[in-house]
Amino acid sequence: MFIGHFAVAFAAKRAAPAVSLGTLFLACQFADLLWPNLVLSGVEHLAIAPGITAVTPLDFQSYPYSHSLLALGIWAAIAVVVYKSVRSATPLGALLVIAGLVLSHWVLDVISHRPDVPLTMWGETKLGFGLWNSRPATIATELLMLVVGIVMYARTTKPIDRTGMLALAGLVTFLLVINVANMFGPPPPSAAAVAWSAQAMWLIVAWGYWIDRHRRPAEARALVGQ
Repeated sequence: MFIGHFAVAFAAKRAAPAVSLGTLFLACQFADLLWPNLVLSGVEHLAIAPGITAVTPLDFQSYPYSHSLLALGIWAAIAVVVYKSVRSATPLGALLVIAGLVLSHWVLDVISHRPDVPLTMWGETKLGFGLWNSRPATIATELLMLVVGIVMYARTTKPIDRTGMLALAGLVTFLLVINVANMFGPPPPSAAAVAWSAQAMWLIVAWGYWIDRHRRPAEARALVGQ
């Protein structure tokens, strides 16, 4: 799943309006931000296997430290501690949202992947419900998630200038273009190429911070206007 992860982050803004969209993106995609570095260092392993699923040719052979439920539980706890140390006034609810987003990556991957998502960092148990075996079902599911997430984000925040509107529209367009390219483009030439291209995810995180600097909670804007 790709845009589905971001959809959950957009929606989470409603539960944690004081947390930047960039931070929410960082939390929901932490697994995929860590994973390419572990692939490039040889700690985790990926292969290109065209036809392995209808949606992606990526064969996730081993990624227990970035994608297992146990590992993400540990990373979620670390994320909460780090965020709390930087923003000590953050309420418990917002911290739980951040932790939940880190863990949500595992849940959404289990729904979409074939049985290759590990439960622990050392066991053999792997899960996957195989949404990726159907391209139409994957497209419909992710588009629905994105629409719901964007609507919730748009109702929770309001732009304070033109950038607040255009940057959001630009990001949604960018996510859709990347998603189409991932689904319908040719297989990547190598695992290393996939890992290096995945580093571009940091651009989306930075884009989230940029958007949120030009938007404010809808309730706060309403009070200012009164």
